[in-house]
Amino acid sequence: MGIFTRRTDTAVATVDPALAALTGEYTVDPAHSSLGFTVRHAMVTNVRGSFGSFEGTLVLDGRDPAASAASLDVDIASVDTGIADRDAHLRSADFFDAEAFPAMTFRSTAAEQLGGASYRITGELTIKDVTRPLSIDLEFQGSATDPFGNERVGFEGTAEILRSEWGLTWNTALETGGVLVSDKVRLAFDVSAIRKAD
Repeated sequence: MGIFTRRTDTAVATVDPALAALTGEYTVDPAHSSLGFTVRHAMVTNVRGSFGSFEGTLVLDGRDPAASAASLDVDIASVDTGIADRDAHLRSADFFDAEAFPAMTFRSTAAEQLGGASYRITGELTIKDVTRPLSIDLEFQGSATDPFGNERVGFEGTAEILRSEWGLTWNTALETGGVLVSDKVRLAFDVSAIRKAD
């Protein structure tokens, strides 16, 4: 089930009233969401990490998906790969330079339905004051009212970037060929958002 359901047997697009009722502004719940990444290490294995501190807003429009929007602010210093020395290196000027550039941000510029529960949100990702376009493919996971009366929606998403395009170029060559850290980074989003009170 998607946020937006359109009939193909009529000239006029229709929207499921229950899904249209999800229209509104939502706050990302960091306690039940995750922002992760995966990078190839030494050409032979993957290193996974996440950011533990972030905040964001979703604006869903059940009648016009193109009017939906998203914003996200991530605390770079909250990067966590499970290894303290590696995390410190990521925060250093070799990578994110968290002291000079403490936040990573995403601001959407367009949204579209790809079919069913699949969507794509396109926007601008800023890292170290470098802003470049990014498209994120999302799957709508549904909606529910939690035991505390909060109306929630859920999305899972993925994207790939080349970190060098945002000025994250540190690397070292391997004796056997190749480099220590891949340029390609896979991003993963698992978002639960709570509807704001009217």
